Amino acid sequence: MTDKYAVIGNPIAHSQSPRIHAMFARQTGQDMSYAAMLAPLDGFETTVRAFIAAGGCGVNVTVPFKEEACRLGTRLTDRARIAGASNTLLFDAEGIAGDNTDGVGLLRDIRQNLGRKISGMRVLLLGAGGAARGVILPLLLEHSAQLVIANRSAQKAQVLTSQIIDALADLPTEINSGIPLPAPTSCGLNQLAEDCFDIVINATSAGLGDNPIDIPGSVFAPGCLAYEMMYGRYTPFMAQAQNAQAQVSDGLGMLVEQAAEAFFLWRGVQPDTLPVLKALRGI
Repeated sequence: MTDKYAVIGNPIAHSQSPRIHAMFARQTGQDMSYAAMLAPLDGFETTVRAFIAAGGCGVNVTVPFKEEACRLGTRLTDRARIAGASNTLLFDAEGIAGDNTDGVGLLRDIRQNLGRKISGMRVLLLGAGGAARGVILPLLLEHSAQLVIANRSAQKAQVLTSQIIDALADLPTEINSGIPLPAPTSCGLNQLAEDCFDIVINATSAGLGDNPIDIPGSVFAPGCLAYEMMYGRYTPFMAQAQNAQAQVSDGLGMLVEQAAEAFFLWRGVQPDTLPVLKALRGI
């Protein structure tokens, strides 16, 4: 019997995940299907449980349901627990396992596909929602020199930062090899005028629309990497970064890399991401 998987979000029509997992399945010889499912904004849990009842084996979760997905998990990995957000759920006899592969996907794309290092870099993370939550711990584990979380609501960024710092206190020693991690700091978008960064990551949902993010061009240091987590369109953030002479990348590589990690968690097989990424970019 073909194993069933899906991605759940709202909106979801733009998702490339079904195509990605179809290529992974062909490449590795896995008997599985993968669909895109639109969940009502107030119906995520209902959608998940209906999919389980229909024989679903696991789902990916995208905006705006990642935090709700984490609460739905009956057991969580450390990276999902600390993030407070899950983008990958696995259904088995023990219940619902929640994980977060976003951070792994982001790091692999930055390091392997873009050839940039994170260690020792000044990093600005824009946003304080589920997308931002998933990448904070992996960025800290890379020992960036500085990680600033900036959000339109400074209070929301501060709450997230406090939650992350508290969660880090319970981080198992084997994850960070006992090496102290830098503590993230937070601020409002209107407090960035005096700072510049080597890596600026947009984890807000602004890329879904046409309104720019209210940040000064001075945040982009010379040689900066400006990373847009959205994919499939040229966003105002990317335009602003390019005007500031930053290297610009969308989030397609992150999407492929996080999907590969989820695929491995579900199937126990690690797919080759490079040919998939090339196919999606039409290379």
